[in-house]
Amino acid sequence: MTKFRSLVVNAFALGLFLAPMLAVASESHEMESAQIDLTDKAALQHGAGLYMSYCSGCHSLNYHRYSRTAADLGLTQEQVEKNLIYNDQKFGENINTGMDAGYAKTWFGKAPPDLSVEARTKEQGADWIYNYLRSFYVDESRPSGWNNTVYPGASMPNVLWELQGVQHPLLEAKKKDAKGIDEVCEKGESQGQCITGYQIPEAQKGRLSQEEFDRDARDISAFLAYVGEPAALKRESIGVWVVLFLAFFTLLAYLLKSEYWRDVH
Repeated sequence: MTKFRSLVVNAFALGLFLAPMLAVASESHEMESAQIDLTDKAALQHGAGLYMSYCSGCHSLNYHRYSRTAADLGLTQEQVEKNLIYNDQKFGENINTGMDAGYAKTWFGKAPPDLSVEARTKEQGADWIYNYLRSFYVDESRPSGWNNTVYPGASMPNVLWELQGVQHPLLEAKKKDAKGIDEVCEKGESQGQCITGYQIPEAQKGRLSQEEFDRDARDISAFLAYVGEPAALKRESIGVWVVLFLAFFTLLAYLLKSEYWRDVH
């Protein structure tokens, strides 16, 4: 009986461990690569500014500090306080949102999540965020008036619409296979039809061109990838030196081996 109970407990614990992994796996979606570069500090600085301007009003970064951002991205305390802190928080504090959780739940159905490790919880990482930010479209059936092909039914509205413009989906009736089963829409569906692309009416164009907006989405994604693992910046910067050291050490070891075995026939 004790052994059986132990097996049940272990199986339950394993289920709890695997559940998040299975949930992430179920989000699999063909993504366009964001091609982020964590060594590009200018892009990370730009991404930090965009995040604070458009995202931090709802989403916190509770596991990350303003001071750490300054140290890693080459910013001074004055620059951070002037350009990145929009509330009464201090330079050494964690990056929190000023939104009340109760109000957020009323407005959006649930409080917006903390994004400290968002890039690490997604199977496609920063690519998921990049594609998500670019995939909002008008959907009058949704309470927010918006929907998203990467994350259908998202409660979040398109906070970047002024930059991107207002995307309207291009729809096409679903095709049926030989068995009469509807095809799976590659880019998502709306109103029972497949989304084949988007169009932005002239009167609803954003402040940025498509290329400029893609750059902004990429920089926000890169910033969140950095926040998810700040040590990656240092690790990548010293990686080349580690490889060079190992190559030099290998050469020394080879020369030493040759010296020891020179007189051995």
